[in-house]
Amino acid sequence: MKGFMYILKCSDDTYYCSRTIDLKRRIKQHEVGEGANHTKNRLPVKLIYYEIHPHIALAFSREKQVQRWRREKKEALIKGEQHLLPKLAIAYWAL
Repeated sequence: MKGFMYILKCSDDTYYCSRTIDLKRRIKQHEVGEGANHTKNRLPVKLIYYEIHPHIALAFSREKQVQRWRREKKEALIKGEQHLLPKLAIAYWAL
């Protein structure tokens, strides 16, 4: 069963990253406050990025990976600036 990894932008300018098997339904749930606590307290939310994976387990793994990223790296992914991702993977204290 395919899965989606997605990123929402919340009204307080934070990002929320998760995964689902039905993206349209899940976004509608977030929009009416039936989603995660993070989003229901920060409405409205806007879908700003998603990836399609051949299996939900892969979407889950990708979600966990992206959740650990700093904001700057998430923004490079969202903007399609994949060439910046390796540089942004360097720990801030190593610079």
